[in-house]
Amino acid sequence: MSQHGYYKTQVALVKAVVMLCRPLIRLLIEKGITFPQFRELMKELYVEVADKEFSLDDKKPSDSRVFVLTGVHRKDIKRIRQQSELADVKITSSASLSGEIVARWTSMPEYLDEKGAPRQLPKSAKADEAGFEQLVSSVSKDVRPKVILEEWLRLGIVRLKGDHVVLNKSAFVTNKEFKEMAYYLGHNVHDHMASCVSNILESEDPMLERSVYYACLTESSVNELNAIASKKGEELLQQINKQAIKLYDADKDKDNANYRMRLGIYWYQAHLDSVQDTSKESE
Repeated sequence: MSQHGYYKTQVALVKAVVMLCRPLIRLLIEKGITFPQFRELMKELYVEVADKEFSLDDKKPSDSRVFVLTGVHRKDIKRIRQQSELADVKITSSASLSGEIVARWTSMPEYLDEKGAPRQLPKSAKADEAGFEQLVSSVSKDVRPKVILEEWLRLGIVRLKGDHVVLNKSAFVTNKEFKEMAYYLGHNVHDHMASCVSNILESEDPMLERSVYYACLTESSVNELNAIASKKGEELLQQINKQAIKLYDADKDKDNANYRMRLGIYWYQAHLDSVQDTSKESE
């Protein structure tokens, strides 16, 4: 491929990556995963993938080779390789500004009532009092307390009671349902993306990856199509599941039973982002 052709390929890929990352970045911001955290995670992933997928003669690539492949600095490569596996890396609450503020509010004596519970804080208190502004400033002076308050009100982390800020007890309770949804987000989207990447990099035996797209539809028409997709999609999944159970029972004790599969069905609808998004396609 010529240098010009290679450049055009990179441009097309970057456009696709920007599009697929937008909803992910929205989720990360919503849940308090900051850019520095994400940047460090990406460094670790670049090194991990380079180690796993780009070995030569079954030998682990050198730090220099990983640097050439990834652009990650050699000192970071060495540090990352010396750390525990990525699965063991824990994101601590101190990495999140909101987490730090809430941790202080729920543990420091000046922010607790006589029962040891987070007390209502005045939005702005005197210098010798413990108020919401003082709480935020005690953690970071780089962001205005008003900005934190507005965002927390939007997220439902706090509520206002007159001139006081009240921490909602349910705001930071562990949500088992969210954990389950996050689990399937990772596994389902991973396999969908892995299918797409395989089809781009491998010219033979492409995996099933199809969609139907239409724009310029009314809400009622979209709802009608959604009902059809839900019914037919459920029928397909049940059919595949029944057959998969039979095959699993027959295969599970075989020595060569070392493959896995996933069939996913998804639906998405939204208002058009622009008047240009009016095409229809079946991919």
